[in-house]
Amino acid sequence: MHLASPGAAAVGRALRGGSERGSGGAGPRMESSDVGGRLQGPIWHRKHGPEARRGVIVNIIHSVKGYHSKTIRFLNVAFDSSGDSLLAGDHQGNIYVFDLNGNRFKLVQRTLQACTALAFNLHRKTEFLVALADYSVKCFDIETKELVSWMKGHDSSVSSISVHGSGRYAITTSTDTAQLWDLDTFQRKRKLNVRQSVGIQKVFFLPLSNTILSCFKDNSVFAWEFDTLHCKYQLPTPVEGSVLLYKVFAVTRDGRIFVAGGKSNQLHLWCLESKQLIRIIQMPAKVRAVRHLEFLPDNFDGGSSQVLGVLSQDNIMRFINIETCKLLFDIGSHEEGISTATISPNGRYIASVMENGSLNLYSVRDLTQEGDKPPPPMFKVVEDWSKLSSEPKKLTMRVTSGRPEWPGKSNGSKTQTKLLKLQVNTSLENKENELPGGLNKKRLQALLKGFGEYPAKYRMFVWRSLLQLPENHLAFSSLIDKGTHSAFVNIQNEYPIKSRKLLRVLQRTLSALAHWSAIFAETPYIPLLAFPFVKLFQNNQLICFEVVATVIVNFCQHWFEYFPNPPVNILSMMENVLAHHDKELLQHLIKYNVTSQVYAWPLLETLFSEVLTREEWLKVFDNIFSNHPSYFLMLVVAYIKCSRVTLLHCNQTVDFEYFFHHRNNLDINAVIKEAYHLMEATPLDIHPQRMFDDFIPLTKGQYPVFNKYPKFIVDYQTQERERIRQDEIEYLRERQLAHELEAKAQQQRAEDEAWYQKQELLREAEEQRRKLLLEEEEKLVEQRQRLAAVKRELKVKELQFLNASRRRFLKHQQDQRQMELRRLDEEIARKASMREQETAATVQDVELRRMELEAQRQLFEQCLIKDQETVTKAMKEEVDAHRRRVDLEDRLIQRLMEADREEKQKAQIVAEENLAKAEQKLLDVDWQRQALRKLRLEDAAQGEHHKELTRLLQDNRLREAELLEALRDAEEKRWEEVIQKEAQLQEEQKAAAAAGEHRRQFLEDKTSDALEWAAKLRREGSCFERLRDLKAGHTEREAELQMPRSGNICLNDLSASESSSHVSLDRRREALACQERELMAGVRQLRRKLTSQARTRQPPAHVTATAWTPSDGLLCSSAVLSNY
Repeated sequence: MHLASPGAAAVGRALRGGSERGSGGAGPRMESSDVGGRLQGPIWHRKHGPEARRGVIVNIIHSVKGYHSKTIRFLNVAFDSSGDSLLAGDHQGNIYVFDLNGNRFKLVQRTLQACTALAFNLHRKTEFLVALADYSVKCFDIETKELVSWMKGHDSSVSSISVHGSGRYAITTSTDTAQLWDLDTFQRKRKLNVRQSVGIQKVFFLPLSNTILSCFKDNSVFAWEFDTLHCKYQLPTPVEGSVLLYKVFAVTRDGRIFVAGGKSNQLHLWCLESKQLIRIIQMPAKVRAVRHLEFLPDNFDGGSSQVLGVLSQDNIMRFINIETCKLLFDIGSHEEGISTATISPNGRYIASVMENGSLNLYSVRDLTQEGDKPPPPMFKVVEDWSKLSSEPKKLTMRVTSGRPEWPGKSNGSKTQTKLLKLQVNTSLENKENELPGGLNKKRLQALLKGFGEYPAKYRMFVWRSLLQLPENHLAFSSLIDKGTHSAFVNIQNEYPIKSRKLLRVLQRTLSALAHWSAIFAETPYIPLLAFPFVKLFQNNQLICFEVVATVIVNFCQHWFEYFPNPPVNILSMMENVLAHHDKELLQHLIKYNVTSQVYAWPLLETLFSEVLTREEWLKVFDNIFSNHPSYFLMLVVAYIKCSRVTLLHCNQTVDFEYFFHHRNNLDINAVIKEAYHLMEATPLDIHPQRMFDDFIPLTKGQYPVFNKYPKFIVDYQTQERERIRQDEIEYLRERQLAHELEAKAQQQRAEDEAWYQKQELLREAEEQRRKLLLEEEEKLVEQRQRLAAVKRELKVKELQFLNASRRRFLKHQQDQRQMELRRLDEEIARKASMREQETAATVQDVELRRMELEAQRQLFEQCLIKDQETVTKAMKEEVDAHRRRVDLEDRLIQRLMEADREEKQKAQIVAEENLAKAEQKLLDVDWQRQALRKLRLEDAAQGEHHKELTRLLQDNRLREAELLEALRDAEEKRWEEVIQKEAQLQEEQKAAAAAGEHRRQFLEDKTSDALEWAAKLRREGSCFERLRDLKAGHTEREAELQMPRSGNICLNDLSASESSSHVSLDRRREALACQERELMAGVRQLRRKLTSQARTRQPPAHVTATAWTPSDGLLCSSAVLSNY
């Protein structure tokens, strides 16, 4: 809200000491910057001041100097998400970035074609989107100046680019289509096509939501769900009779209000929550068409922007309040018209492309301060209400001048004004009211009561004077030099502020407070208390710190006495005041268990910042700083009292909590007035002024010591915080170690998986190679078979050819015998030589056949030998198994006997000892079980039992010696038998070898006889068929001779001898095994007999568990073996 009253002039004169200068003369020239021919440089050369013409910070042009000098027109501008950087593109495709905080510009790209749209609020802060004249969209990086992606798909010029709040998706709109892009992969996700007769006006994302709004040329507006692209709703048709065709659109930051305009001076306001047309705003008659709409953001309005910028056909952009329909200010003129404009997200700057192609940068602060200048003595009405009175509309409101009418205005055209006359005589005022800077507190209070607030232009100066800030630069620097306090290192996690600068100033201010007094590091609501002042004084951190410190020292008195609890004493004082002035409301609050910590403490700890707008909050603190510190508490009570109607209708604790944490429809002027009334009407016994000290400014040079809190609690919490911080550091270290171990484990798993995959690939390759080898072997076998068949065919053909040759030769011999008598001797010699050659070839063939038969015989013998070895191996395994079992039993018996006599006789037979020991153990177990039953009854008979055992032991030893001797004799006899049988086996082997030698000699003789007979037959001229029969007969006889006459399956003498030796050995082993079994059966029978005799002679009850010794066990085993 801006002041526009005659009192503002009076306040201005009071603050300037009456030395205000006139406004005559030429206005100041604005700063101009030419970026032509430069790649980078400063934007302006000197800081603009309040005297800058119509709020223009700088005018930027791009001129080309040369033979034909010209100016390149800027076409589009776009701000980044922070609002501190500006992107601008000109007609030749040059893209510039302007850093407004650092006062630097830089040429980041040359696209060589005009740009039609820009977007600079992507999630990667260094990237931006630009739509070009070739209908494509490109993404560039500012730092590397490289092309990131090139997106194609439009068939006409892209008119707008809308980026999602996350910066990861974008919608590009042209007249015929709208396309949704994924900015992570730069792939098109969806495409919206419409009929050419309808056409698309604009498609864009709603702020802070996942809703897409599409506006078409037929005035239809659809809302789509971003995730599923399902239609959520459609706005209804506008008011009947309306000729407004929507061309331009704007939405508030909270996404609740939607404004549309077109070729008319009317604006339609839609509520997107109720989907209803809530208002029609009628612009002045000079406005015939609206070219652009954009809301002016305000950091204190929670996204519900109230100021709307309207660019009309006359190239002037007017800013109006959509609630009051007041014209606040305008930019541009008929001489310097605006082509397009955009507003920074933080609401500090307005960038406009002018009709002459230049770029103007406006300061919103300077533009709003112009609205606070003293108004002219007469009011001017924009519209002629008498002409429009005949056209009433229910929703229509007309925009008027921002200068409000005063109640003293008469029905005529004249306006009555009333000025507040200031007292000139200052000599009679109290010196206590004198403030720094030549101001007087009484005069300021009088001005404040007359106008309700201080002018925005002088507010900060007034506050600094009222609070009497010392501006201790050295002391503040020492606090800042201590760095960020550990309590506020991660403040961004608890308070995620978009502006990094604002977050940094808040962190430094809170750290300085914590270094000044330890209590502020432990107080959870200190960030809430300090944030409004940080927002106001973010450009001057010293003033910000001292304002917050002054507020804490004076207006937060007695707050920390009950730390860490809320100030119960302060809350009790406010409750007493409320009880005195509105007992019914207090009883209502008590009825629903609503304490002062619910209805008063939220207002105190946030300093009203949650429930008031920026203008209301500034107005409230104008009054707080101008009054006694107790006025702050009265203001809280007044707020509660003015809300009594709403509070009396609340009956749930949640409703009360919501009310005191959100903005409400409350007249702040009434609250301030009620607070003054409470200051005057409250009795002294319950008045907070009785407990509060007067205002005390901060001391100069050094800040005062602040220790009004329970120090032991703060120290304890500080120690706990430090301990927790150390624990967190240790935890982070352990978590980092765990992450490293996990990464190593994953890497190892990946390596193992790769190794297994490699092994699998190797195995598959090996299997494939094996298959290839098998295939090659099969092919080789087939080739060999084919080659053998070819050889056989060639051999047959050769034989046939020889036979034919022989027949022809005989016939020729018979025909030519008479004619060749003279050459008979030569022919006979020739025939003899031919017969010799044929005989040699036949012998070779016979030898080849013999070798083939020999190979077949050897192969058959190998098969038989393998079968014989299999059978022999099975028999050997069976015999070995039997022997192992016998040996195992022998070893068991030997180990049993050896345990009983390990100190007497160490050379006993293993088998007998193990058997006797096993039986003795079984007997001893039975004896022990019986002895345990009768232990207490037969203790007296132990001595006699031991004597009897000693006697039996001696007898057993004698019998064991006899048994061992008998066993040794039997063993010697068996070894003699073994030696004899081995000698017989050797003799048999020699005889078999001699028989084999005889058979081989016989075969050789028969073979030689057959060969001689074949040669003789050939010499006599017999046919080759007889020779083949002879070879076949020779083969059969050879096979018969190789077969043994006894009927065995062996093919040579060696196999026969080995078979006979194996059979004889098996027979001997069977005989020995039979004898061993008979011997063991006798031993078992003898053991049973001895055991029965021992039980009948002496009951085992005399043996006790405590009398068990190795000698007793030996006694039993000896007794068993002595009867063998």
